[in-house]
Amino acid sequence: MDAYDCIVTKLEIREFDANIPVSSETRLKILESARLTGSSLNTQPWRFIVVENQNNLKKLSDDSTSGKWVSGANFAIIIITNPYFRFHLIDAGKVAQNMQLAAWNFGVGSALFTGMYEDKIREDFAIPLDYKPVIVVGFGYPRKKITGKTKKKNRLPMNELVSFEEYGSFTNKNRP
Repeated sequence: MDAYDCIVTKLEIREFDANIPVSSETRLKILESARLTGSSLNTQPWRFIVVENQNNLKKLSDDSTSGKWVSGANFAIIIITNPYFRFHLIDAGKVAQNMQLAAWNFGVGSALFTGMYEDKIREDFAIPLDYKPVIVVGFGYPRKKITGKTKKKNRLPMNELVSFEEYGSFTNKNRP
């Protein structure tokens, strides 16, 4: 899929088809897209915990304040970062986006959550104290047929989002 098409068609998927597993090859490509993500000063402040076991996906769901749906995922990835590095949260967002776009390219849906009980998730997944669990991304093939590729997304119009040269200037005076 073209990168632009991947971006404009990607949807958040929280209901997965339990009967269709994501292949190990596709999982590896999703992880490779994470590994190759750029980071501030190339610090690569992240580490990844792949959760595949159904009991552990349930634990992950129980450890969440906003991601109960993850128990139905085919697998999930916990992104942990080293908060010593100043831009670790920006880098975590970049790596999550790359994983989600790589998955979408292969028809795999995903969604993320950041609401979690940190002490519980640390204990359940043996996360060391020098890393902070920041994002969990659940993956799987969508349960429902995807119509989002042709459906218009509910987004603010460009003229309400973009200013030129200073905030509130909605016309580009430098344009011929």
